[in-house]
Amino acid sequence: MTDIRELLLSRIRDVADYPEPGVMFKDITPLLADPAAFTALTDALAEIAERTGATKIVGLEARGFILGAPVAVRAGLGFIPVRKAGKLPGATLAQAYDLEYGSAEIEVHAEDLSAGDRVLVVDDVLATGGTVEASLQLIRRAGADVAGVAILMELGFLGGRQRLEPALAGAPLETLIAV
Repeated sequence: MTDIRELLLSRIRDVADYPEPGVMFKDITPLLADPAAFTALTDALAEIAERTGATKIVGLEARGFILGAPVAVRAGLGFIPVRKAGKLPGATLAQAYDLEYGSAEIEVHAEDLSAGDRVLVVDDVLATGGTVEASLQLIRRAGADVAGVAILMELGFLGGRQRLEPALAGAPLETLIAV
């Protein structure tokens, strides 16, 4: 696993002062552009899906779509997008959550998740944990179980893991890289 972490980390670019001064943005586009690194990432996340017994993958808008969809295909599972409010047609379930400055809301199609589903949430970065926490609440409100959370990179200094502990309710949180 050390080799894959080194490969993935070597393909993530730091962009200073983006999107605002003082922020060091972790840009995964070089990783996505490298077929060997993207394949290694997809394989690692698919292995987590298999190990957790997931039956569906939820990807969080927007980079969770890019990572989660190939993981679902590789693992032979369905893929469900969790979108920002107002982006999905038809009946949805919504979950509001607090941000550092304000609030936001995410949605999922109500019929895409049901009792008996074991859902693995996939995303690129775990920062403060607000979006992931809201997605866990949404999954459970739809009647499904949380199989776990799989993240490319955890920014430990922002405390997302600690925030998620109660919402995980014993489900695993696995990150491939911690910074």
